[in-house]
Amino acid sequence: MKQFKVGKKAVKAAVLLCLLAVIVVVCVVVLMGNDSDTADSDLSEPKAESSQNTAKQANTEEEQDMKTTEEQKKPEKETIEWNPDWEYADHSKIHTGSAVLYYSQAEDLKDKVICINAGHGTEGGSSESTLCHPDGSPKVTGGSTSEGAVTATAINEGTTLLNGTSEAEMNLRVAKLVKTKLLEEGFHVLMIRESDDVQLDNIARTVIANNHADCHISIHYDSTENDKGAFFISVPENESYRSMEPVASHWEEHNALGQALIERMEEEGVPIYSSGSMAIDLTQTSYSTIPSVDLEVGDRGSSTSDETLETIASGIAAGVSSYFK
Repeated sequence: MKQFKVGKKAVKAAVLLCLLAVIVVVCVVVLMGNDSDTADSDLSEPKAESSQNTAKQANTEEEQDMKTTEEQKKPEKETIEWNPDWEYADHSKIHTGSAVLYYSQAEDLKDKVICINAGHGTEGGSSESTLCHPDGSPKVTGGSTSEGAVTATAINEGTTLLNGTSEAEMNLRVAKLVKTKLLEEGFHVLMIRESDDVQLDNIARTVIANNHADCHISIHYDSTENDKGAFFISVPENESYRSMEPVASHWEEHNALGQALIERMEEEGVPIYSSGSMAIDLTQTSYSTIPSVDLEVGDRGSSTSDETLETIASGIAAGVSSYFK
């Protein structure tokens, strides 16, 4: 009997050991399964992240391709026609002509449009007159039109240089050189006039510039004949004039643009008259809603050699870059 009881105890012990072994095996399997799931999760996350990065890269490349395609589609130039709905358009008397906007093809685009206005060159312009100021107030200084005048010639013929060349022709020669240099520098250029005659008076030219450019530079030669050097027409220090719109909101910009041009022209070797500016109440600045300046690059006695004109054009282009830096 005693031996039998001992056998039963041994069997029970063996069974318990088997059960414990099974439990251990199950626990090990469960633990390994959890580790496997974690490992799979860790592996899948980088894979998902990699897929997201690939998708983002594809989207970026697609956007760049679209941008490149749009730039390739941009025309080299565009004709700008007159719009009677523009602000101050109703003050113009001569506006059947059009301007041309040239898009720079340079790699380093500046995203700025520079209006280059070759002064004069409008047949029949002196037969029409326009208001000196948008509000009809009288001029506060003299100039080509006397102080106190309410109206002025829509656009006059300009002077004639001592060598017999018309100012309009010289203005255009300089303007074309400036256009080339600005396009090379990455600026877009709005050319008001590219021929002997464009039917746009001073107000029309200014209004077009207001609506299609970031600044407006008109090229002129002064009526004196002693080769006195270049200067810009600054805004007169007159309280009533500087408080009149749009002058009130922009006169500081006008003067800053003129100063930038004169400083860089002088650095390029262009002779400068006196302090580089002369205060005159002009139709152009009286109607300008963007930085705007009349730039007298010389006078009737100035040299018109190719070298001189290249120097002037280089100075103007450098001045534009300086102003927009």
